Amino acid sequence: MTSRIRIAYQLGQQHGDYATIRDTVLRAEDAGVDIVFSWDHFFPLSGDPDGKHFECWTMLGAWAEQTERVEIGALVTGNGYRNPDLLADMARTVDHISGGRLILGIGAGWAEKDYREFGYEFGSAGTRIADLAAALPRVRARLAAGNPAPTRDIPLLVGGGGEKKMLRLVAEHADVWHSFGDAATLRHKSTVLDAHGADVGRDTAAQVERSVGVKRPPREVAVALVDAGATLFTIGTSGPDFDLDLAKQWVAWRDAQR
Repeated sequence: MTSRIRIAYQLGQQHGDYATIRDTVLRAEDAGVDIVFSWDHFFPLSGDPDGKHFECWTMLGAWAEQTERVEIGALVTGNGYRNPDLLADMARTVDHISGGRLILGIGAGWAEKDYREFGYEFGSAGTRIADLAAALPRVRARLAAGNPAPTRDIPLLVGGGGEKKMLRLVAEHADVWHSFGDAATLRHKSTVLDAHGADVGRDTAAQVERSVGVKRPPREVAVALVDAGATLFTIGTSGPDFDLDLAKQWVAWRDAQR
């Protein structure tokens, strides 16, 4: 166990009023989490499919102003929803608003209703991954061209677990890789990721942080996941209650390792 362990809280902005969301972000920061993530969808993912919901990046700008310590970001931005140059400029702006606390999370996208209702081409999993592969260099180039420049090299988090294509993109571009699954799955996919890293000339074991979503208390899964290489643990919740209890358990566990 090391002090590199970090805890993230993902607030899925569905079925709640914004005043409650704003208060929950403040309570999460006060509780000691390291990162507060939103998700990037236009409609709820559970419950009433047409229930209350808010746009991701607009919220991140507000969170950048209201918080002081936590890093913030989307887990993850749907690549198909925004021009990649625009996304990079949005990220640069939120980076400055937050004083250098943005993590730029991005993935290929998967929620068909988001695409259909907002007029985006859904395509196939293959075309969405190909679009992400084309977008990532553009994001990097636009960040480098911004004036003023970002306050730091904005960490790029890529979410996905496909072994042939997505993990190749992680190896090529990511500072953080986000995944789901148990310790055995994480260990296996990490081996695949590191093989891609060797192919592209990156030491991904040292250069790419392993992030994993968790739904169980740390006493049940933490040791195995750390042994498999995870150092960033994300607890997800959504409205209307935005419960923090599990996140607080993980924060207490993190602190006990130090």
